[in-house]
Amino acid sequence: MTYLDYQATTPLAPEALAAMLPWLESQHANPHSPHREGRRAKAAVEVARDQVAALLPAGGRVAFTSGATEALNWAIKGTIGPILTLATEHAAVLDTVAAEAARGRQITILPVNPDGVVDLDQARAVVQPGTGLVAAMLVNNEIGVIQPVAALAEIAHAAGALMLCDAVQGYGRVPIPDTVDLLAISAHKIHGPKGIGALWIRDGIDLAPLMHGGGQEAPGRSGTLSPALCAGFGVAAHLMADRKDQDAAHIDRLWSLALDRLGPGWTINGSTDHRYHGNFNIRREGLDVNRLMSDLRDIAFSAGSACASGSGRSSHVLRAIGLTEAQARASIRLGFGRYTTETELRDAIDAIVAAAEAQWP
Repeated sequence: MTYLDYQATTPLAPEALAAMLPWLESQHANPHSPHREGRRAKAAVEVARDQVAALLPAGGRVAFTSGATEALNWAIKGTIGPILTLATEHAAVLDTVAAEAARGRQITILPVNPDGVVDLDQARAVVQPGTGLVAAMLVNNEIGVIQPVAALAEIAHAAGALMLCDAVQGYGRVPIPDTVDLLAISAHKIHGPKGIGALWIRDGIDLAPLMHGGGQEAPGRSGTLSPALCAGFGVAAHLMADRKDQDAAHIDRLWSLALDRLGPGWTINGSTDHRYHGNFNIRREGLDVNRLMSDLRDIAFSAGSACASGSGRSSHVLRAIGLTEAQARASIRLGFGRYTTETELRDAIDAIVAAAEAQWP
């Protein structure tokens, strides 16, 4: 199997697995217990917290969560006031914002340009004094477009609003503006384990709790932490920092290779100038994506977000950048990264192109 679905999840780094195993095999203490073994577990959690925080702005707290979905829910539901967000955000933001709207909170969904990037003049016109929260994704999970989060944060702060950044796809890969106020990340998008993420909260910001209980995480998140998951997350974050230049150069080579092998008849969805190069979202007019996937069962790629794969709907992101229903349904997403070899990607794209051309005998 050639795995080209890095936006859905990434392969677990061997180093992260090695860090997790002792806490799964023999070290089973609760990190919130006061005895010696509990303190050892807590120490492992705090080492991981520091490793995760090393890739984040200074002046904030890292609260571990069950994943980015919980972190985004907490950030949105824990704040007050009108919300502005973008039409291309992840469902974890858009559906949470819709739930807040049902409770009477004022919501504005800002469109994006055909390249997927927000129009900052439109944002300035909409974000007015009294706005409570601006929420934007750093790197889009479907089309890889990088939003001008620093500029959005400046607009938000000028109106007295907080800036929430969904940095799930960008964490460790794209510089995170140090002016954001809230930031959500996930371990399994950086070669860490599934089931753990974090919300970074700028010092001085208090959020209403999302879940009530023991309040184990100081900013107000309740629930027993898993030292194994924390350790895996921490080592994965450390590797992202340690291998940043190496990974970036490798991904740039893969991007160039993908462009070279694609051939005519294909169009890249979203900006190529403001984009993370590990995302290759492409379309071909009239392409039957279901048939393509059936013909290429030894290549793992997607037709959009894994979170919406069972909905039967075409991608809301592709529709938001102006694609027709037919164009959106003729699009595929290839995601590659650290463990993708150039040979794998070359052979996979050649196979995809050949299978697509075979649809027009």
